Amino acid sequence: MLDICLLGTSGMMPLPGRWLTSMMARYNGSSLLIDCGEGTQIAIKEKGWSFNPIDIICFTHYHADHISGLPGLLLTIGNSDRKEPITLIGPKGLNRVVSALRVIAPELPFEIRMIELSEQQEHISINGYEIDAFRVNHAVTCYGYSINIPRIGKFDVQKAKSLAIPCNMWNKLQHGAEVEINGTVFTPDMVMGEPRKGLKVTYCTDSRPVKSITDNAKCSDLFICEGMYGESGKENKAKEYKHMTFAEAANIAREASVGQMWLTHYSPSLVRPRDYVDSIKGIYSNVCAAVDGQSIELKFED
Repeated sequence: MLDICLLGTSGMMPLPGRWLTSMMARYNGSSLLIDCGEGTQIAIKEKGWSFNPIDIICFTHYHADHISGLPGLLLTIGNSDRKEPITLIGPKGLNRVVSALRVIAPELPFEIRMIELSEQQEHISINGYEIDAFRVNHAVTCYGYSINIPRIGKFDVQKAKSLAIPCNMWNKLQHGAEVEINGTVFTPDMVMGEPRKGLKVTYCTDSRPVKSITDNAKCSDLFICEGMYGESGKENKAKEYKHMTFAEAANIAREASVGQMWLTHYSPSLVRPRDYVDSIKGIYSNVCAAVDGQSIELKFED
């Protein structure tokens, strides 16, 4: 089970009822953030979720509306008796940017580990999350993220019994370890079925439509994508500032065959994003204009 909450949906500046960009995921006792705009702490408190389990914070890029909430959040996590390290992931320059922001948060009771991204595509495995970072097309270096939760195949009890493997060895095989019994080595593939469908969430803001987004969002259960402009006539402005319109996001969702799409990162001028959703449902139907605090519990298929 993977919990997703879109903490903030505003781009450029916070508005009443609309904090700046941030998303939070929870899986198996570990929390992951993507971006940390102004208001992220308040949004987490309003949702009733906890600061302490935040193990990973990913940054798409270093414009202020995506990272300005970090110093305060780190201080709050420190005040929650956090002692374990936190891993920060982001484009090249992460160490420099975070060090500058930490001038106002110098004393923390936990270690900060940093992973700087430099390739077009990078994969990171951490705390049960399989993270794919992919370069997109914005005014500065920017990445999108796909979060995958893999699911192993079913354990074949009858096969294990036919091989005379003792029950107390089954758990090791289920978790990928080999076991040796009376000189005979048994491997997981001997008793495990094919991997089953896992869970996948793709998050992308601040980009023009590019192939890397479509490729990485392919078959996502949930695709969270920027919709900076919903009104007609904003196409040239989207191109100029390297953002996306609702229609462009819908085209990506359709091409990537995603389960559902949430639009986010609205322009401050877009006062009522929901008013423009119906106009793109002919392109991709399972779409909504997300609001702050919107959440979903994604479950594995039976």
